[in-house]
Amino acid sequence: MDLKTRPETLRYTAFTTDPAGGNPAGVVLDAAALDDAAMLAIAAEVGYSETAFVTAADQAARRFRLRYFSPLAEVAFCGHATVATAVALAERIGPGSLIFDTPVGEIALDTSAVPGGSVTATLTSVPTRSRPASEAEVRASLTALHWSAEDLDPALPPHVAFGGNEHLVLAVATRERLAALDYDFDALAEVMHRHGWTTLQLVWREAQDLFHARDPFPIGGVVEDPATGAAAAALGGYLRTLRALPPAGAFTIRQGEDLGRPSLLRVEASTTDPRVRVSGQAVAIVDASASTSGEEA
Repeated sequence: MDLKTRPETLRYTAFTTDPAGGNPAGVVLDAAALDDAAMLAIAAEVGYSETAFVTAADQAARRFRLRYFSPLAEVAFCGHATVATAVALAERIGPGSLIFDTPVGEIALDTSAVPGGSVTATLTSVPTRSRPASEAEVRASLTALHWSAEDLDPALPPHVAFGGNEHLVLAVATRERLAALDYDFDALAEVMHRHGWTTLQLVWREAQDLFHARDPFPIGGVVEDPATGAAAAALGGYLRTLRALPPAGAFTIRQGEDLGRPSLLRVEASTTDPRVRVSGQAVAIVDASASTSGEEA
């Protein structure tokens, strides 16, 4: 597409109020004229783990159709790019409710202004689910991670959880094990492609309502995501399945700290509703050259 006719690509970082924190996402608010090849090319040029494209808009109804692309392929759903897009829209058409039609289904959002002028967005996920991971799935993943079964927390068994995408959830017994993540990029990408996982949700439970997370994303061409909204929703469904939710159902995920891009995700889950709410803020990145989305391969 001619540069003169290409729609503007915005750059936001989600689950933070600091442009140097969170997980950056590209946002194209007028992508109706773009075909798949053009969207993939823009996502690759932006270089973030995902770029969201608004391919249809009904501003009066506050309803929008979204697609998501990593630098390598289309992704069915992306939480941090959803939050970034919701904040970008709220800044332009005002805060309030939004509906996003995505490849995984309808996503309802609530946006609100907070003191200081920033915007908080809360997405309600599609119904989540979680199942125990097989011995073969766990063994192959641990090998690629250079971990052993003894590194895992026996109170939180491995599961494959869904919150718009599937994620292998592995809980480790210590913060030190999580901090020392150093995995085989190609081997883990092969395992994830084989099983259809989008990221691995690697967590350490500091308290009943506080988790630390790291999310390898080699199938997207990125070593690690600093914040992963879809995986946060999946973790809520995982904890519901295990009957391990905090009493009020709300918990916080701290992510990105080991990358120097701190992110804060707030999650609300219920024992009676399979949908999960994930909240965070997002801010525009003025100097895009100063921002990266984790480590690229």
